[in-house]
Amino acid sequence: MALPLAGAVAVVTGASSGIGEAIALRLAAEGAVVGLLARRGKLLEALCAGVTERGGRALPLVADVTDLAQTEAAMRRIGDSEGRLDILVNAAGTARPGDFVTSPAGSWQSMIDINLSGLLNSTHAALPHLARAVEGPRGIGDVLNISSIAGRRVGPGNPIYSATKYAVGTFSEYLRKEVLDRSIRVSVVEPGWVDTPLTTDVPRDRHYRWLQPDEVADAAHYILTRPAHIAVNELLLRPVGQLD
Repeated sequence: MALPLAGAVAVVTGASSGIGEAIALRLAAEGAVVGLLARRGKLLEALCAGVTERGGRALPLVADVTDLAQTEAAMRRIGDSEGRLDILVNAAGTARPGDFVTSPAGSWQSMIDINLSGLLNSTHAALPHLARAVEGPRGIGDVLNISSIAGRRVGPGNPIYSATKYAVGTFSEYLRKEVLDRSIRVSVVEPGWVDTPLTTDVPRDRHYRWLQPDEVADAAHYILTRPAHIAVNELLLRPVGQLD
């Protein structure tokens, strides 16, 4: 029986760790050729080797999403290599907790650059390739943005992170309307607390279990394997027990 994403070509940003890594591995396991886009080349090479050992295919795309030229070059590389691009997953992100008033001036810039500008760069660079995906076997192109529950409510100590994630949600809804007549779906996954390298230092509520990256990858897989006439535009998932 054919794998659900057999023949598809995907790029996952932030693929070297956390949610991005989990999604990349899941897509490769389901038959997609996956471009692994991140800054840390050695980690990408190791991840590619792991995908190959499992019988999948992956390409390391060493690039910084905050650099538009690097990101465009990475999209061209996979487009030239595989002939098309069907799926873009924007999973690159960073967080720096702290109140705004007491934070050093400019300490928030990396969150804006990666969480928002980086997502805009990779999306803009991928769209010309995705627009041609309708000619491929899937008949649809996908942009999947990994946001956060912080893009729906503002919690203590994360004002700029929340602002970037609110912006991701707003942009995603606008883009959905702009490209729907090109057969490109735009989706957002908004997880609550996830156990990743970004949350290592966050105090844990011992009364419930946090989400794992693989569980967010399950949500991404669900969205990307819907029939071409169905768009899951937004998916919010919390650990049972998370109040806000």
